[in-house]
Amino acid sequence: MADLVAHLASGKTEGCMAAGHRTREVRVSHQRPEAPSYFEPNGIRALLKGLERFGWQPVVEGDNVIALQQGMASISLEPAGQFELSGAPLETLHQTCSEVGAHLQQCRTVGEELGLGFLGLGFTPIDRRDEMPVMPKGRYAIMMRHMPRVGSLGLDMMQRTCTVQVNLDYATEADMVQKFRTSLALQPIATALFANSPFSEGKPNGFLSTRSHIWTDTDPQRTGMLGFVFEDGFSYERYVDYMLDVPMYFVYRDGTYIDAAGQSFRDFMAGALPALPGELPTLSDWKDHLSTAFPEVRLKSYLEMRGADSGPWARICALPALWVGLLYDQAALDAAWDLVKHWTPAEQQALRDAVPRLGLKAEIAGRSVRDVARDVLRIADAGLKARARHDQSGGSEQGFLNTLWDVVETGKTPADTLLELYHGRWAGDLTQAYAEQSY
Repeated sequence: MADLVAHLASGKTEGCMAAGHRTREVRVSHQRPEAPSYFEPNGIRALLKGLERFGWQPVVEGDNVIALQQGMASISLEPAGQFELSGAPLETLHQTCSEVGAHLQQCRTVGEELGLGFLGLGFTPIDRRDEMPVMPKGRYAIMMRHMPRVGSLGLDMMQRTCTVQVNLDYATEADMVQKFRTSLALQPIATALFANSPFSEGKPNGFLSTRSHIWTDTDPQRTGMLGFVFEDGFSYERYVDYMLDVPMYFVYRDGTYIDAAGQSFRDFMAGALPALPGELPTLSDWKDHLSTAFPEVRLKSYLEMRGADSGPWARICALPALWVGLLYDQAALDAAWDLVKHWTPAEQQALRDAVPRLGLKAEIAGRSVRDVARDVLRIADAGLKARARHDQSGGSEQGFLNTLWDVVETGKTPADTLLELYHGRWAGDLTQAYAEQSY
């Protein structure tokens, strides 16, 4: 499966973006496809090694390569073998999509040599949780021990989901607040537009976005819609208070992850962390901790949009196009905020709860998600038009929204289309998804 993470570089240089992409590898065969392990011949380790020919430098943990680095871009290894590309800072969607496309082509080149393919869905359609591999990274061992203590679906999140994400810059605290509120309220709309995971363990499961549903029972202390973002006075400080109350996972020291799962960062700041008594945190510890909260929108030195399922190559760049169009032109941002500012926290939560099953048919404030999505796309299109960023052929960034317009005009999410295939031409054979939904 694939997961775009289009990062924007910092909180001070508005307009920069950098592409990223997570891929789920599958062993190609004439029988049922399987997720490859790290150590097997022609497995994940071999895939990482093969990518080094394109100028990527290995990053090791112990004796194992667990990431690749190239300038300001990196490829990290996720819990069950997913790759996540985090790209360099870029200025236009054309550059973003070029970088992601080059990465996918590199993965496909090496994958074909190893008998590996890459599937563009939001959730593994056939494999059970106990059939998924586990990568040799210390932080994931700690997380996998802790997840079952706080939710029933955390291991599924780690091992069986893939997403498309986009990380966007902000210029000031006030700019951050408006973008955070607007994008958080609209996150379920993006979930519906990109819903692409209606199967699990070989059959339909009643959801259009299984990936989105998984997050509802992963860990309530580090996930969700963050209602406090809409309260008067929301600020950097308020988000820091939230993060101080998010339980820790680990502390990284001298190449080793120390288990601090469930412990308090506030105690750490007081030198009273049970895992490291008497020791105080570093800035690196805080940055690590920021990466262990998973709300629908996450605040770092950029805002991370986390609501969309992975999808096919042709739809990957639609997500950054949607959010750049909404958030990077002030008139568009104001119009988007006007669209959502009257939604109550209860209405927002009800929408978040309904969308994984209902998709475009869910409702908020008496309107269907399909109708709201049409308004959202109009605003995003106007925002991209105002940006006026063109490629060498004169093409506009607006074209990246075309696949989303198709979803709204037909009234069918990508998941609805997959279900039609399952009940029609595929005749219930989900191995067909590996052939038709791969990169």
